[in-house]
Amino acid sequence: MAFNDLLKQVGGVGRFQLIQVTLVVVPLLLMASHNTLQNFTAAIPTHHCRPPANANLSKDGGLEAWLPLDKQGRPESCLRFTSPQWVPPFHNGTEANGTGVTESCVDGWVYDNSTFPSTIVTEWDLVCSHRAFRQLAQSLYMVGVLLGAMMFGYLADRLGRRKVLILNYLQTAVSGTCAAYAPNYTVYCVFRLLSGMALASIAINCMTLNVEWMPIHTRAYVGTLIGYVYSLGQFILAGVAYAVPHWRHLQLLVSVPFFAAFIYSWFFIESARWYSSSGRLDLTLQALQRVARINGRQEEGAKLSIEVLQTSLQKELMLGKGQASAMELLRCPTLRHLFLCLSMLWFATSFAYYGLVMDLQGFGVSMYLIQVIFGAVDLPAKFVCFLVINSLGRRPAQLASLLLAGICILVNGVIPKDQTIIRTSLAVLGKGCLAASFNCIFLYTGELYPTVIRAVTTLLPETLGQPLPDTVQDLKSRRKGKQRQVQQELQKQMMPLQASIQEKNGL
Repeated sequence: MAFNDLLKQVGGVGRFQLIQVTLVVVPLLLMASHNTLQNFTAAIPTHHCRPPANANLSKDGGLEAWLPLDKQGRPESCLRFTSPQWVPPFHNGTEANGTGVTESCVDGWVYDNSTFPSTIVTEWDLVCSHRAFRQLAQSLYMVGVLLGAMMFGYLADRLGRRKVLILNYLQTAVSGTCAAYAPNYTVYCVFRLLSGMALASIAINCMTLNVEWMPIHTRAYVGTLIGYVYSLGQFILAGVAYAVPHWRHLQLLVSVPFFAAFIYSWFFIESARWYSSSGRLDLTLQALQRVARINGRQEEGAKLSIEVLQTSLQKELMLGKGQASAMELLRCPTLRHLFLCLSMLWFATSFAYYGLVMDLQGFGVSMYLIQVIFGAVDLPAKFVCFLVINSLGRRPAQLASLLLAGICILVNGVIPKDQTIIRTSLAVLGKGCLAASFNCIFLYTGELYPTVIRAVTTLLPETLGQPLPDTVQDLKSRRKGKQRQVQQELQKQMMPLQASIQEKNGL
């Protein structure tokens, strides 16, 4: 509780917290755009094989003479006849003389550009036998998310949250802009991977930096605010994608604003909690006094000194440096337990979430409409999650959100595909539950891990009202503290009984 008391002394939730939290979360408005950007930049419009270059459509009987029909009576997307198949009325009084033999689209494809004038699919022909390359681009982006979370999480614990955020904003702006001008598919994938790395770190360090500057009672509010900002970003993506349908222009539009974030992020104040856990009391003091001035608490800030911090943060200074290794995640039984549980939660939530939101074309309705609906369902879902988090705790919220999401997805799997309304409704409900799960797990991870490794459910401990652990020893003590609390309660209950026994014995 020592550091929480220091935060209250320099203003608690004051002008500084309001300004910095706002500036840190604003870039998250476009994080949703990047995460699900390929729903629009890699949309697959209606397409069919291009006839041979020497084909005479007026003589052959039109385009239909070259295109076989599928079971629904629509032109095949990936096949064409090797020779025109004449259909009634037959030309020159002849009957159909084609063999009906088909072949792949050796001369390319013709795309319907009425909705999407240009996508990476139409530009690089990522259809039919090359369709897997479309999914590969998004998969590489998610690989970048994984690599970024590991690499930049480590750097954030070594170099600080502020420096890594500054780097990530620049990397997102540059890689996103370069992806918009990519000359070929390979270059595009490389820059998308780099974007994924940076955006994963932005999401993690955004939560970490904000949580470490906020008092205990406000952490759930910060987590919920970040969740709602991400949800608002889904509405922005729908509107921007509708207004700017060309994939290169859309890619550029959601990337350039990160240059502005890069510029103003230099004014962020590094986490004083991270400074103290790194043993830098001089920088801890400077950060706290600077925050006190911004919050109008100069007198309280002036009372702080190196000696005061040494007394208040004695435990962190003794234990923080020696346990600042990420290897503690596997070496320490308590951290290993948390690491395995949280990893399972992150995997389950992310896998199910992106499995739903990256298949907007599969719902059979307007992509822009389903994008808005997916964003809208987050609003009540995250509000309910916030109420549960603040009243019952993090663990019940995490458990309930994942359980309901799993039920929706499993039931959806057995519903016939022609039941579009039911399947879409279940998908929307499941997506809302997964959004609530994300909201909870971001907060949960920041509260469970100690400061020195913070930037990396039924078995997880509750964190409602608990101070943030600064060291690995804090985490061990938290569990031991519960056992000690139970023993103290038992001793209190035994004291009246012991007193009555002494009275009977005349003592």
